[in-house]
Amino acid sequence: MSATKLDPILERYRQNWPEVFEPRIMSLLLAMQHVHVAESVNYDWVMARHRLSLAEFDVLATLRRADTRELTPSELQQSMVITSGGLSKVIQQLEARELVTRSTAENDRRVKPVSLTAKGVRLIEPAMVELLEASSTAIRAHLSNKEIDQLVELLEKLAGRAKA
Repeated sequence: MSATKLDPILERYRQNWPEVFEPRIMSLLLAMQHVHVAESVNYDWVMARHRLSLAEFDVLATLRRADTRELTPSELQQSMVITSGGLSKVIQQLEARELVTRSTAENDRRVKPVSLTAKGVRLIEPAMVELLEASSTAIRAHLSNKEIDQLVELLEKLAGRAKA
């Protein structure tokens, strides 16, 4: 394995957990963590600029990409990593800002679908464009198209979503 700027960190892991230390695995985990931190700079900047939390952004983006721009809370939760209580709070915050509305489903009055408003669309559209442009610029500064394709393939494989 070649020397990297992570070597001092790896050495500390080796010293503290020698019985389970695998340099390749630890290097991978640390590299993924560093990518996450580096990419969060783009998220933080865009979220602050549009006065959105990451969860609010996720709800608006999920509704925007839905064909009807309306989903039930259960459908939203399946697309996000959030508890039902956390999602309820986010929906209430977005509703207070008139970015989403709630209605009652005709076939089940207990279900209250969440719909993206025109104001919500006007907010999520530029926020998503800015985020994707910033992310694309950051990634393309380091990786070629071929490397991006290889990385996607490997990460999908690692996530158990490899194409057959």
